[in-house]
Amino acid sequence: MEIKENLKKVWDFIWNSNSIWSWILSIILAFIVVKFAFFPLLSLTLGTSMPLVVVESSSMHHSGSFIGNTIGLQNSFEAWWSDAKSWYEARGMTMQQAENWPLKTGLEKGDIVILARAKQPSIGDIIIFNANQAHPIIHRIINITSINGNIVYSTKGDNNSDQLYIEKQIPEDAIVGKATFRIPKLGWLKLGLVELINSFRG
Repeated sequence: MEIKENLKKVWDFIWNSNSIWSWILSIILAFIVVKFAFFPLLSLTLGTSMPLVVVESSSMHHSGSFIGNTIGLQNSFEAWWSDAKSWYEARGMTMQQAENWPLKTGLEKGDIVILARAKQPSIGDIIIFNANQAHPIIHRIINITSINGNIVYSTKGDNNSDQLYIEKQIPEDAIVGKATFRIPKLGWLKLGLVELINSFRG
């Protein structure tokens, strides 16, 4: 009975108190639930160790209006293709093919991307992969080939003028997951906090 009463007091303190300590405790509990319950469950469901990522660069940005990029309007894709087509057409890729790519309007810095297990990814899919960098890279597959019997992937950032050296031969075991859905701009809650902390450190 005493345990029940104590739990009730803690619950009331978290949800009904207006003190700063109640607010801090709520944030700590939310972090614990997300990290140790929500994320493991999401990882199990989606089949990847990294079910959510925040886009931290503009390498997948598409030219066009903010609204078009955010909600995926056709004019955003057309504006991007008009600027980028020479690179892709020189490698045998057409606008008609690119129109059928998943997330064809790219990704914006601050987007949250939901990933799933990358089972047999195809050209045009956006994957996230480890490349011995500080953070994994999230770019679009532009070629798939075989080297010594092993499947190798090649990617490019939609907004990059060319490929990075580290993304020209990506082995299957370096792929963490495949992008399936984007939540526009919500990741700025994290990026803004990180950039604020870094500004004080710098």
